[in-house]
Amino acid sequence: MKAVQYREVGTAPEVVEIPVPRPGPGEVLLNVTAAGVCHSDIAVMSWPAEQVPFPLPLTLGHEGAGVVAEVGEGVDTVRLGDAVVVYGPWGCGTCVKCAQGKENYCLRAEELKILPPGLGAPGAMAEYMIVDSPRHLIPLGGLDPVRTVPLTDAGLTPYHAIKRSMPKLVPGSTSVVIGAGGLGHVGIQLLRAMTGTRVIALDVSEEKLALAREVGAHEALISDDEAVGRIRELTGGRGADAVFDFVGVPPTTAIAQQCAGVESDVTIVGIGGGSVEVGFGTTAYETVVTAPYWGSRSELVEVYDLARGGDITVHVETYTLEEAPKAYERLHANEVRGRAVIVPGS
Repeated sequence: MKAVQYREVGTAPEVVEIPVPRPGPGEVLLNVTAAGVCHSDIAVMSWPAEQVPFPLPLTLGHEGAGVVAEVGEGVDTVRLGDAVVVYGPWGCGTCVKCAQGKENYCLRAEELKILPPGLGAPGAMAEYMIVDSPRHLIPLGGLDPVRTVPLTDAGLTPYHAIKRSMPKLVPGSTSVVIGAGGLGHVGIQLLRAMTGTRVIALDVSEEKLALAREVGAHEALISDDEAVGRIRELTGGRGADAVFDFVGVPPTTAIAQQCAGVESDVTIVGIGGGSVEVGFGTTAYETVVTAPYWGSRSELVEVYDLARGGDITVHVETYTLEEAPKAYERLHANEVRGRAVIVPGS
């Protein structure tokens, strides 16, 4: 079968031929229908050799959808032909966090060397993929896999981030979304669907600011040295009640810190290496700063329920498996509008 792999440190991903895997006991084989392309992949491919925690080559793709093609011994909760999406942050399934469905915060994943598909385990950017347990599969329920596969990360991650700030996102509040790309443009829609907050979007790209307005942002501003002043002006000097930074580079985390108001939430989702200094006089009084990771299995079900209700729509660009290296090039150049999706069967 064809697969998109990161094969050597410092090189671009390649399309290669590898054997079709077979499911072992408790595992499920999917015929992949769609796989999302994410900035996290680029981050992984930028690590020096000493920081790569898994062997190469690695089949990429941590956003996956497919049809059940074969099941291993003992699997009886999914059937051949079921259309599903993959919950990515796999855990042990037995620790206290996994028991709550919070496998994104599994307490034993590092000890047991459990890694997500596409970020350590073989991923979805192939004609077939192995899913380690049927509990990591969510029914598509009639949704289009190509248009909704990004929800497994680009939907789940902002949903989890926003959900914890819901008590502060009342009518009259202001939320700032930094980065209107793959995660940010879904985050804007989630804020509009779930809360009464006013949404101010920031980005360096006029095209992405246009997308932010299109999906519901009340204001869309260039992310520059004047952004904090504009946000303060728009909020009557109060600052934002919640800031969601989907970029996470030092300039954006600095904006997040400076535009956050008293008793606000600052949530750093992007993995660009930025941070927020917390202390008396450096952040507004009682600002809560967090850096969450992905979301729970039950939250993924909730995200797909929102999609079925028409509350969120992912803007996608589609590519064949052979075009996947081009998709990564466009993503790296900040040219993708919304989310790039690989469609193996196209």
